[in-house]
Amino acid sequence: MATVSYRSATRIYPGTPRPAVDSLNLEIGDGEFLVLVGPSGCGKSTSLRMLAGLEDVDKGGIFIDEREVTHLAPKSRDIAMVFQNYALYPHMTVYENMAFALKLRKTSKDEIQRRVKEAAALLQLEEYLDRKPKALSGGQRQRVAMGRAIVREPQVFLMDEPLSNLDAKLRVQTRSQIAALQKKLDITTVYVTHDQVEAMTMGHRVAVMLDGVLQQVDTPRNLYDAPANVFVAGFIGSPAMNIKTVRLTEGGGQFGSMIIPISREQVAKVNNGHVTIGFRPEDVDLVGAHDGGLPVLVDLVEELGSDAYVYGHAEVDGKQERFTVRTDGRSAPRLGDTVYVKTRGAHHHVFDAQSGLRIA
Repeated sequence: MATVSYRSATRIYPGTPRPAVDSLNLEIGDGEFLVLVGPSGCGKSTSLRMLAGLEDVDKGGIFIDEREVTHLAPKSRDIAMVFQNYALYPHMTVYENMAFALKLRKTSKDEIQRRVKEAAALLQLEEYLDRKPKALSGGQRQRVAMGRAIVREPQVFLMDEPLSNLDAKLRVQTRSQIAALQKKLDITTVYVTHDQVEAMTMGHRVAVMLDGVLQQVDTPRNLYDAPANVFVAGFIGSPAMNIKTVRLTEGGGQFGSMIIPISREQVAKVNNGHVTIGFRPEDVDLVGAHDGGLPVLVDLVEELGSDAYVYGHAEVDGKQERFTVRTDGRSAPRLGDTVYVKTRGAHHHVFDAQSGLRIA
C-alpha cells in the first residue's frame, strides 16, 4: 500500500498550444480508491499514464510513498495497470497470462502457483485457468486482466476505463465486483472513467477534470450536494442539473413567472445584475397553475416505472430554455401538456454568472 502525490504535474504535448495536464496537485491516501472523471480530452488518462510512467512529466513531480518516481521507468514504480482493451496474450492460457510478469521477475514456480491460484479464487476464475482468451467472455477477460495485476502485489493499481468494452448490465455487475475487491485488498487505486455514474458509485473520492485542469476533488456526496462550479454541477448527476443564467430581482433569480430566492450574502456577491442558478430534476415539484410555478411545455416523457423524467421547454427572459423534472411515474404528464414547476425549499445552487464559481 502507498500514498500517491501529484505536485504541480504538467504534461505538454509537442506542437500543442495548451497543456494536456496543467499543474495537477492531488493527494491520494493509502488504500484509497480515487476516480478521475471528465469528458473526452480532459486529461484524465494522461494523468494516469504520467503516474504509470507511460507519459513524460514536463514540469512538477509525482511521488509514491514520498519517493519521487517522476523520471523512473514504469517497471521501477511498483504499479500494476489494467488497460481498456485488457491486453491479454492470445496464445497463452489464463494461467500463463496471469503468471507472465512473475516469470519475468524469475519468481519461483511454487510462489507463482500460489499467487495465481489465490487471485483466481478471488476472481472466480479457477475453472478457466486452462482456457485461452478467445474462449472467454468480455467480463471474464476483464477479470483475467485484473488477476494479472493482483498477482504482482503492487503498491498501486491503475485502471484506465476497464469497463468500457462491456455491455450495460455486465458493467453494473463488474463495477460492484471491482469496488468490493479493492476494499478487500486495501490497495491504493486510481481509476479513470468518462462515466460519472461509474465514478459516483465506485470512488471513495472523485476528481473532476476539464481541459487538463482539476476542477474539484471530494466525496461523491459532496460533489453532488456542493459542486464547486457550473461545470461540476452540470457534469455530476444524471439527468443533468437544470442550470440557467437569469436576471436578479429583489426577490431572487427571475425564472419567468417563478422567482427562486437567494440569501442576502449571496446577493452581495452577485455582479452585473445576473446570477446563475441550478436545481436538480428531483428537487422540483409539479404545482397548480396559480401557485407561482414556471409553465413548462412537455416535449418528452421517459417512463422508468416508479419514476418518470419530464423534458420540456419554457420561456425565460424572452428565450426558450430546456428543463428536466423527475416526477412520480404513475402520474406523469403527457407529451404536449403544460406543467407548472416550482423548486423545493432551498435545494438550489447559486453560481457567479461570469466566473461560474459557486456562491456559498
